[in-house]
Amino acid sequence: METELKEVEVVNRRSSFNSMDLTVRFLALALTLVAAVLLGVNKETTTVSVTLISSLPPVDVPVTAKWTQMSAFVYFVIANSIACSYGATSLILILINRGRNKLVSLTVTILDLVMVGLLFSTVGATGSIGLIAYKGNSHVQWDKVCNVFGEFCNQVAVALFLSFAGSIAYLLLIVLAAIKLHKKF
Repeated sequence: METELKEVEVVNRRSSFNSMDLTVRFLALALTLVAAVLLGVNKETTTVSVTLISSLPPVDVPVTAKWTQMSAFVYFVIANSIACSYGATSLILILINRGRNKLVSLTVTILDLVMVGLLFSTVGATGSIGLIAYKGNSHVQWDKVCNVFGEFCNQVAVALFLSFAGSIAYLLLIVLAAIKLHKKF
């Protein structure tokens, strides 16, 4: 009777880890998907007055901000798309495998670690460009642009936050795998 109770307890622990793993994995997929789409559709056009010669009236020029104009934003969209695609693939693999093949579990954990590095690097790159856009850089005479493209900058900030949350979700998946490994010993 006692061994049956222990077996049921072990099965309950495994299923709670699996359901938590699946939930966090789906959350990471959703966060990176929304971050990639949010920045990928981000575009704002505004009119800027430019004074060419002080004796002439200013000329109104339409200016557009798009995510494709900055390499850090392109990297952000591609990295989040990769993380989202990987999240969907790993979710399917985890559902099919159900912990039977240790090699699949190990590969998924290693790739989770790769996604953490990829997402943290893109958050850093995009965050640095976003900070320059928000504050400017007086040392190299770069003006701020978020005062002109407010909506664009706000969408970048939200996408950045979502991507950071997605990278934390992938980091949590690694922690869950480490706890699962520790429980076996």
